[in-house]
Amino acid sequence: MKKNIEKPKQGTYPVYFEKYYSHLPEQANLFDLMVQSNMDTIDVITSIDGDTIEFRYAEGKWSIPEIVQHLMDSERVFAYRALRIARGDKSENPGYDENAFAASAGAAQRNIHDMAREFSLLRASTIELFKSFSDEALQQMGNANGYTVTPAALAYAIVAHEMHHMKVIDQLYLPK
Repeated sequence: MKKNIEKPKQGTYPVYFEKYYSHLPEQANLFDLMVQSNMDTIDVITSIDGDTIEFRYAEGKWSIPEIVQHLMDSERVFAYRALRIARGDKSENPGYDENAFAASAGAAQRNIHDMAREFSLLRASTIELFKSFSDEALQQMGNANGYTVTPAALAYAIVAHEMHHMKVIDQLYLPK
């Protein structure tokens, strides 16, 4: 059983991932971090009152349920890209339009507790997927959305992306 995945080195991920990677601690076990960040996210989103859950800090910005849906959609897309690359698929992994996904997801009509349960199950599945990859598979170079990336880099991007959005929620959505 895989105990950890080494933090990716420059050249194994798109430069724009660094914005997300900046949220990661220097030394951490990826799988522990994935579990802890998921629990932290669920704790926050399930403790928010009804007014805050619908809050948007500016016109056109997502509500908290829409952010949670975005996190789940992105995790699924990144995990799928990692799966294809790890399995040796050399074809292009296309990009996706996160705003189109958000517009058609219906997150505002969903129960936040149902979303939290789904997010928890999704994260458990994601962890098991990455644990199943060999060290060689994790370092396979592939193409996703026009960028060169490894499955290991995508694993870190999943949790770093979550941490980025949770920081935004903390700073712009939650009452102080």
